[in-house]
Amino acid sequence: MNKQEFYMNEALKEAQKAFEIDEVPVGAVIVHKDRIVAKAHNQIKMLKDPTAHAEILAITQAANFFRNERLNNCDIYVTIEPCPMCMGAAVLARIRNLVYGTKDLKSGACGSVINIGSDNKLNHKVIIRGDVLSKECASLMKDFFKPKRSKDYYGSHLK
Repeated sequence: MNKQEFYMNEALKEAQKAFEIDEVPVGAVIVHKDRIVAKAHNQIKMLKDPTAHAEILAITQAANFFRNERLNNCDIYVTIEPCPMCMGAAVLARIRNLVYGTKDLKSGACGSVINIGSDNKLNHKVIIRGDVLSKECASLMKDFFKPKRSKDYYGSHLK
């Protein structure tokens, strides 16, 4: 197992925590000098906060850890391609590298829908690498959404 797979596995552990509390299973870890300085999972429903994405929570933790809004020389590992909000936060925080597990074809901001991290008009570029443990990350998402897409899940309150 290489370093990127190791940290993605740590992000997957966070995503599993989200899964267990019925949140969309996204996990993120931030690494500085081979040390995890922040880790988080989605808590949108729990906190009643549409911005409580794993990446945002991890960036906030890391900024608090360093007592600095700039996360220079930090890398973030996230189980799914970040949305525009999260990618914007990564740019503003000056994240060096962003590694994600599986693509998000509906709202991915690392190339699937738009590409914020590599936009030449912005004052910082994030180096992006995708498809690290993609099958494992995609599988967790599919396992989460499969029962929710069934008739019984959405129609059960009508019986």
